[in-house]
Amino acid sequence: MNRLDSPASRWTFAVLAHVGLVVAWYLFVEIGKVPKFVMPSPQATLAALLNPDYSWWLNTAVTATEIFGGYFLALAVGVMLALAFTWSRPLEAIFLPLLVTLNMIPKVALGPLIIVWFKYGVFPNTLMAFSIAVFPILLTTARGLREIEPELLDLVRSLRGSRWQLFVKIQLPGALPYIFSGMKVASILAVAGAVVGEFLGSDKGLGYLMLQVQVTLDTPAMFMAVILITLLGMLLYGFVLLLERWLVVRDARVS
Repeated sequence: MNRLDSPASRWTFAVLAHVGLVVAWYLFVEIGKVPKFVMPSPQATLAALLNPDYSWWLNTAVTATEIFGGYFLALAVGVMLALAFTWSRPLEAIFLPLLVTLNMIPKVALGPLIIVWFKYGVFPNTLMAFSIAVFPILLTTARGLREIEPELLDLVRSLRGSRWQLFVKIQLPGALPYIFSGMKVASILAVAGAVVGEFLGSDKGLGYLMLQVQVTLDTPAMFMAVILITLLGMLLYGFVLLLERWLVVRDARVS
């Protein structure tokens, strides 16, 4: 195996890339004499994290709840709908085009309606994250469940395997690469959905905080909020990668 393909090498290059980005950020601000209100330095951004007025822990926890809640709700609903559509072609013919149409509605346009229906709070922002993240999981899972070889399915049916056994033993393991592909895309979309929801209407969260500090041009606090949102997204994406490595890569090695 090439050294560059080893996990240690990939982690090393990833860390070096991020460190290089921070160094470039620092040099750009210091050498270019960029005003603080335009782009703060890394140290000024970190200093904003020590300001207790911003309630960083509370706002980060609220945004994390919205992101993870919306994401895992989208995962559960997306997989269940994909399974239902795979088992019932009439159900797919009726509801899948409707879901495609609903997915074409700009989610930002739904924001004011969601506020009218559910007021402010964590729940409507969780719904926003869910509405953006569910469709890629649904589509990739449905495709993966159908990509199983028909001969293999016929063999299990000939052995009088139940529909549930067919799903658990054959369809689900074969569809895992597709499911994780959708999960990766959905992890990014869930972050965007939660923050958009906070922008449109919220009284807590990192997105809400960004709007508050924007009024006073507190750019270091805005940068810190963006960094924390990014870290939450990386945490979710990293969890998906670890789960994929445990389930998909391990099964491939066993087989």
